[in-house]
Amino acid sequence: MKDLAQLIVSDLRSRSWTIATGESLTAGMVCAALAEVPGCSAVLRGGVVAYQVDIKESILGVSERAIAQGVVSEQVALELAQGAARTLSARVGVGTTGAAGPDAHDGTPAGTAWVGVWIHRGPGEPGTIRSRQITSSGNRAQVRAEVTRAALEEVLAALQAA
Repeated sequence: MKDLAQLIVSDLRSRSWTIATGESLTAGMVCAALAEVPGCSAVLRGGVVAYQVDIKESILGVSERAIAQGVVSEQVALELAQGAARTLSARVGVGTTGAAGPDAHDGTPAGTAWVGVWIHRGPGEPGTIRSRQITSSGNRAQVRAEVTRAALEEVLAALQAA
């Protein structure tokens, strides 16, 4: 994960872009991975751990409509990413949501997660979005680590495509 985080920080620094995280399942692990990279302070705005639904809605602006479709969903991951970028004034946002286990979460099987990435393109332009569903059969710690890695991979892929 360290290599992925270093590549992301380097890419963001070269563009003078910033990043923020809106994390549920990973509870700050994505932000922490980026923070391990020397020089990250030039690009890392911060992160919001939004474990509870009311925090997702009130702090990051996740819509009631998205929540009603299920907190473990592509739409919630994307809204977490966009909300983190907007709330923390970053060009890039990444969101994570899922069921780490051992039990299902709102009917979603343990090991199921979504990652969303949003890149602000400019005033009046639609943002660039990228999402990915992750299904893991590991224990809680393994699921969270796998989703953290997937989030970093998706950020890097979105940057390379931008």
